[in-house]
Amino acid sequence: MSENTALNEEEKKDLDILNKMKKIPGGLVIIPLVIAVIIATFFPSAFQIGGYVTALFYNGNAAMMGLFLIVCGSAINIKQVGMPLYKGITLTGIKFLLGVAFGLFVGKIFGEAGFLGITPFVFIAAITNSNGSLYISLSSQFGNATDTGAISILSLNDGPFFTLVALGATGLASIPFISLIATLVPLLIGFIWGNVDKEFRKACSTAQPIITFFMTISIGSKTNISTIVTAGASGIILGLISAATAIIFFFVFNLLLPKKERNAMGAAIGTTALNSAMTPAAVAEADPTLAPYMESATAQCATASIITLFICPFIVAFFDNFMRKHKIGIYSPQGWKGGSAI
Repeated sequence: MSENTALNEEEKKDLDILNKMKKIPGGLVIIPLVIAVIIATFFPSAFQIGGYVTALFYNGNAAMMGLFLIVCGSAINIKQVGMPLYKGITLTGIKFLLGVAFGLFVGKIFGEAGFLGITPFVFIAAITNSNGSLYISLSSQFGNATDTGAISILSLNDGPFFTLVALGATGLASIPFISLIATLVPLLIGFIWGNVDKEFRKACSTAQPIITFFMTISIGSKTNISTIVTAGASGIILGLISAATAIIFFFVFNLLLPKKERNAMGAAIGTTALNSAMTPAAVAEADPTLAPYMESATAQCATASIITLFICPFIVAFFDNFMRKHKIGIYSPQGWKGGSAI
């Protein structure tokens, strides 16, 4: 057998799975997420057998995100520091304002009981909190380093703080500050190292898809299909409403960006944070009068987080394809992806 024949046989055996996933809109997020949720549903103890399996696939989200942030920080050029900060503040601001406005509107029209069993504070909790892990995963496929760098500010809404602020309970103001510092440290490490070492930056760019894949598995491993059944229709409706806000965020965010920077990443905050299920308990502790709603609110937020996890990547991919087709924003001749626009 000749050397060329051997090479051809080897190429035929190569399944090229990673590149095939990249070609699917949001594939690096959706595929591992589906795999993890199915396993967690039908084999609930599979991720918790201990050792390296549990450490990586169940408890690994925080560590993987820290590593991912180092990778993302390495890609930020020192000349671009201003844009990640601007994008982070803008995304956080519009996410917070819309969430509060929606909650106040529901409270004004429907009262404390809310809409279809969803109380005003649950709307605020679900809409003001975005899934930071999903955002940075999507930024690796649909954005650039400035979009990923925005997570250092955007991560402030991934928890109960803004919900408590909106409800007038500001006693936990120190929590987001600590969270911000914890997010900034790995970004700063990657940023400094990447700007003084081109080979490190190159190695990080190669590793990014792999980290994205396994990080998303650790997100999905903590959820299962039964969560949707527990919350019922109200949780699904909350998730659909939260996902629908992605359309608003896409247009508002792009209005606030320079034309050559406009992309689909505004839609990427049309999610509900995975840990938003813990927000009702924090709210009930701050305001005991809301305690009777805590159990249903927890299930509703958990369901909304799952719904938005699956829907949001498709919405982002839709807007990205639209912009690519019409050569808008980053796909325009002036944009950083202009040369690859189809």
